[in-house]
Amino acid sequence: MRNIPVKPISYGLLASIALLGVYFLTVSAISGQDFAMEQFKRYWYFITALSAGFGVQVALYSYLRALVKEQSISRGVVVASGTTSVIAMVSCCAHYLVNILPIIGITGVALLISQLQIELFWLGLILNLIGIVYIGRNITKFKMAHATDRK
Repeated sequence: MRNIPVKPISYGLLASIALLGVYFLTVSAISGQDFAMEQFKRYWYFITALSAGFGVQVALYSYLRALVKEQSISRGVVVASGTTSVIAMVSCCAHYLVNILPIIGITGVALLISQLQIELFWLGLILNLIGIVYIGRNITKFKMAHATDRK
């Protein structure tokens, strides 16, 4: 069994770091740098786990894309795998809208999101895990389907 090449791992690390950067930029822009640091200190385990999960998904996605490209076949499986990653990240960051929603007049939604912050973190982690399993299964299926082509 071949190991995952360095390039997808590099993409995963960069994606994980980039997501942390987006977190700090977004929260700092909305609520200030002190609030961003306070939230990170308070929820670092959720934020770093979400970032790492996203990085793993990007690495697996890149690896799957390379496998598909190598075999010169349809890329539909890669597109479907990427959709799960996007859904996980949207649910991850949705609770930060709580700081801006009152400004645009959606106070009830802001209150609801703020009360569900931990649940949204868990939802993001669950969706990350689903994305990792989904992409991993697609890699396994792809390798099994094309193992006979190589023989």
